[in-house]
Amino acid sequence: MQAKLKDFHLKISRKPLRPEIRLLDVSSEIGELAKEILKATEYGSKTFFATSEFKEELGDLLYSVLSLCEECDLSAEELLQKTLAKYESRWSKTGQLGSSVE
Repeated sequence: MQAKLKDFHLKISRKPLRPEIRLLDVSSEIGELAKEILKATEYGSKTFFATSEFKEELGDLLYSVLSLCEECDLSAEELLQKTLAKYESRWSKTGQLGSSVE
């Protein structure tokens, strides 16, 4: 996925953005995703289902996170593998994923 994003940025001659700008974009997309959850559940009064708007915003968030990885010259796949190993270790030790139990 990250290679496709990099190719896309090259294709459209996208200027690199500083990581702090990319992080602001990630934060903005999280807010938009949260708004779609609130709308889909009518502020928590209904069961959540992934609307087309939610899916679109989740895609935008994924794009933003991968773009942040790209700007920081980090491999999203390597980061995910390390995180999964960390969570697997926590789960095997504590039966929990959260760090607050360590």
